[in-house]
Amino acid sequence: MSLPDQFAYSQSREEDLALMLASQVYVGTQNCSKKMKSYVYTRNKDEKSAYRKAVDATGFPVHGVVNSSDPDIVGAVEMASDLGGDAVLVDPVVEQVDRDLKLVEDLGLKLKYVVNTHCHADHVTGSGLIKRKLPGVRSVIAKDSGAKADVHVAHGDRVEFGDAFLEVRATPGHTEGCLSYVCDNMVFTGDALLVRGCGRTDFQGGSAETLYDSVHAQIFTLPDDTVVYPAHDYKGHRSSTVGEEKRLNPRLSKSKAEFVEIMGNLGLPYPKKIDEALPLNLVCGIQEE
Repeated sequence: MSLPDQFAYSQSREEDLALMLASQVYVGTQNCSKKMKSYVYTRNKDEKSAYRKAVDATGFPVHGVVNSSDPDIVGAVEMASDLGGDAVLVDPVVEQVDRDLKLVEDLGLKLKYVVNTHCHADHVTGSGLIKRKLPGVRSVIAKDSGAKADVHVAHGDRVEFGDAFLEVRATPGHTEGCLSYVCDNMVFTGDALLVRGCGRTDFQGGSAETLYDSVHAQIFTLPDDTVVYPAHDYKGHRSSTVGEEKRLNPRLSKSKAEFVEIMGNLGLPYPKKIDEALPLNLVCGIQEE
């Protein structure tokens, strides 16, 4: 396989490659105060799954592709020209739309759905802007979110793309309309389960009791080696596994009573962007004129 020079991968050049990819793929870091991520997942014609995680707000990309026949991370861009077919984008952020669409284009994918895990309060979704830039892409969110979308889903539904699909699991508690999406050995958990943490439960119909039950019933029942990809990462871990979080999550590894007490004593400030983000996210990220 022949690749352009800028896609060459060498273990010894990892830092140089990271800097190159960061400048090439990532835009809008100055407008993104948190480490928010978007994900592209696709399945190729040989029925091997592939996963590419975009750059987060640190500007450092996770340049890896996960193949279902070999779960280890491999040199990403080496496989990029082999990928193709339908794709979905999970939890797009408006400041990162150009970056994400460039990645979709580079990998030769056809973006079918932009999928949200919930109606976010700390950033504006990129769903509406992506739909404007790529007519034909459809937005997806939970029926219980109260937000507009082309497709409303509920627990047990499937979001199909190519011969792959996301299994929809209801995981309310952070908000009333939170969903997690399972695909092969991965679960996209939104804010319900973070790496060594979880989303707050004190607004948007949140409930600590409900969140605890959701995570334990819908996420912690997955195989221990299931890879967890949350909507936020504050400590540079980027991903975890179900087994790790069951053992090491300082909140959700506790008893339900202890968890409720922890969440009730967080003393978190009012979300800075909620008054801007929430009304926009209820209408797919764009206020129609």
